[in-house]
Amino acid sequence: GPVHQMPLNASAIDFFQLFVPDNVIRNMVVQTNMYAKKYQERFGCDEGWSDVSLPEMKTFLGYVISTSVHHCESVLSIWSGGFYSNQSIALMMTQARFEKILKYFHIVAFRSSHTTHGLYKIQPFLDCLQMTFDTAFKPSQTQVLHEPLIDEDPLFIATCTDRELRKRKKRKFSLWVRQCAATGYICQVYVNLKEGTASDGLDTLKNRPQLHSLVAKSLCQNLTGKNYIIYTGPSITSLNLFEEFEKKGIYCCGLLSSRKSDCTGLPQSMLVNPEIPPVRGQYRVRMKGNMSLISWSNKGLFYFLTNAYSPFKEGVIIRRKSGEIRCPLAVEAFAAHLGYICKYDDKYSKYFISHKANKTWQQVFWFVLSIAVNNSYILYKMSEAYLVRRYTRVQFGERLVKELLGIEEYLS
Repeated sequence: GPVHQMPLNASAIDFFQLFVPDNVIRNMVVQTNMYAKKYQERFGCDEGWSDVSLPEMKTFLGYVISTSVHHCESVLSIWSGGFYSNQSIALMMTQARFEKILKYFHIVAFRSSHTTHGLYKIQPFLDCLQMTFDTAFKPSQTQVLHEPLIDEDPLFIATCTDRELRKRKKRKFSLWVRQCAATGYICQVYVNLKEGTASDGLDTLKNRPQLHSLVAKSLCQNLTGKNYIIYTGPSITSLNLFEEFEKKGIYCCGLLSSRKSDCTGLPQSMLVNPEIPPVRGQYRVRMKGNMSLISWSNKGLFYFLTNAYSPFKEGVIIRRKSGEIRCPLAVEAFAAHLGYICKYDDKYSKYFISHKANKTWQQVFWFVLSIAVNNSYILYKMSEAYLVRRYTRVQFGERLVKELLGIEEYLS
């Protein structure tokens, strides 16, 4: 649960600033002003520009965060007067001023001589979030490594052409998280650029098994010796990784795929479909030390690799039409925890910021900021402040926006 005990009157911005405190926003102010000055020295004076202040930067962030609650094609719709306009907050800053701040907005204004990776413009912010995510919350024993569902605007999905949809989905980065399976709280984030070379020299396009192993090790580097159980999907699950984690006191349960997984060291006879399909609920097990490879039959054959559960303990999976289906306990646990993450995706993925930035580092920034807001709400729901006023996710988001903008009725 939460590490910090928040007061009964704690507001939305109090929870948000557990992750994004004022000193981080002040750094955005300094870097944005530095970039604007350097830009104008190079390309000429911008008469409409004046240095941004801390309250203005909070207002700027509030406007963009508002698109996570009221989805619109562009954040500029706030001032449009159309269907997506929001007159209650539009008066806090002019559209012209917002566009000026957006033009010069930076987390890191200049590249240092020691910088080699493509995320240098956002790395200090990522480092801050990694630290605050880790220190603000104690996760449950069971956690999941996966790529969160980043939902697009449902109206856009319903009306766009296939060509527009394919174009919209071409992101230049992938986002991986380690997530508490009991609460949905995201404990760590890993961002990988799809183009170029990873920080350790791996070619991300040619060596996917090694890349996914690198992702898993990075996300779990703070878990050594704590007996956590990690659930993984086919792209991460591998015998070598699980054995390495076991030496560090981290236990695993993962779904295997002969096409997506690294199957090195596993008995191939177990991964081949038998000539006679087994009856639903039947399973086979091969063991090596604490490691178990399970082949389980449902509507097809599913393969699991685990050292967290005994293969001799049975569980059940309940289907509405089929009733109870017999399975090893590892399969039941995997299905239950992955099902919880699916519910999290259904509930929270729709609240990602819908502002579409052109630059990759800005896209990453808005995505991880969305995660910080979702984490803020999860901490709020687990605090005593939730017993005083039970805000929904939408109401919490609206309140946070108003507080960032400094609207008096929400500060009382």
